[in-house]
Amino acid sequence: MAIAYQSPLPAPYPTLSESQMRARIQAVRNHFGNKLVILAHHYQRPEIVELSDIRGDSLQLAQYAAKQSEADFIVFCGVHFMAEGADILKTGNQIVVLPDLGAGCDMADMADADDVIEAWEQLVEILEHDSIMPVTYVNSSAALKAFVASKGGVICTSSNATKIVDWALQEKKVLFFYPDQHLGRNTAKKLGIPLDEMNLWNPKKNYGGLSKDKIRSTKVMLWEGCCPVHMMFSAKQIDAIRTKDPEFKIISHPECAMEVVDKSDCAGSTDFIVKTIAASPAGSKWAVGTELNLVNRIAKENPDKTIVSINPFMCLCGTMNRIDLPHLTWALEQIQQGTPQNIIQVHEPNRSLAKLALERMLEMSRTSSK
Repeated sequence: MAIAYQSPLPAPYPTLSESQMRARIQAVRNHFGNKLVILAHHYQRPEIVELSDIRGDSLQLAQYAAKQSEADFIVFCGVHFMAEGADILKTGNQIVVLPDLGAGCDMADMADADDVIEAWEQLVEILEHDSIMPVTYVNSSAALKAFVASKGGVICTSSNATKIVDWALQEKKVLFFYPDQHLGRNTAKKLGIPLDEMNLWNPKKNYGGLSKDKIRSTKVMLWEGCCPVHMMFSAKQIDAIRTKDPEFKIISHPECAMEVVDKSDCAGSTDFIVKTIAASPAGSKWAVGTELNLVNRIAKENPDKTIVSINPFMCLCGTMNRIDLPHLTWALEQIQQGTPQNIIQVHEPNRSLAKLALERMLEMSRTSSK
């Protein structure tokens, strides 16, 4: 999915001081009151999180937005697919705004819906259509979510991936998992699926670069996609930390490579990482495998513990960090002037189909937790 180009901000936004922008943002918020909500993903800049109504992961924020019945505007400080999620789940006529259209997601963009359709058509040439269950990670475009729904599939998050993948494998002979190969591989391995029954589908090659016999022997087909941020962690970095100080515990996100997750003391979603470290004893030492803004925020919120990144040279998520104070100020003032920009809309039939896949996931999660 191609993300639209964001035009350079007009004057005076690039030259405003931080105090000026904070004052202007607050003025807009005072003007709208509860008619406007600002959502911030965990990976956002500290100043953006500070100015938001709530921080969370993509699904938590979309669900929160859906409950804001009095709001007319939802300003989503995240990336494109997250803003789509808010538009899909909204219950009213709220306008969803993304402050910078250039804030895309590299992982989501690795699974273009047209490529997925072509791959599916090639796969069903070899396997029976009814034997394949598609599952997409929530970090995907609305178009991919809609495709998965149209084939009877479902969405998962990093929190419920184990439950969803287990269900899919019981329902069908073959699981096709998009777009993050690492979450798919780590989850399937956790469920006892041998690595030789998992194969990687390369969308740039005919039949994914696999022989027909290889496809027939596959239990879990993994789309060749990944999160570039989480690919910056390595097993060697973990070894170096433990050699230097064995007291460090390693906690990583399941978007990391299998070798990193295997060497970690524990692995789980963003929410799992936050809560696990918060519940650990004072004096605990943690090396964390996830985005640096979040690692720094966890460290700040847990001053009685030592918290570092697994990668000592870790950088921020570049696309997520396109949302900054100048863009937020501009987006809010455009709303106040009656000319909202960067409106994110998911059109039919994708909206209804994507919502169906999300609702399937939520219902399955509720049922399995009882």
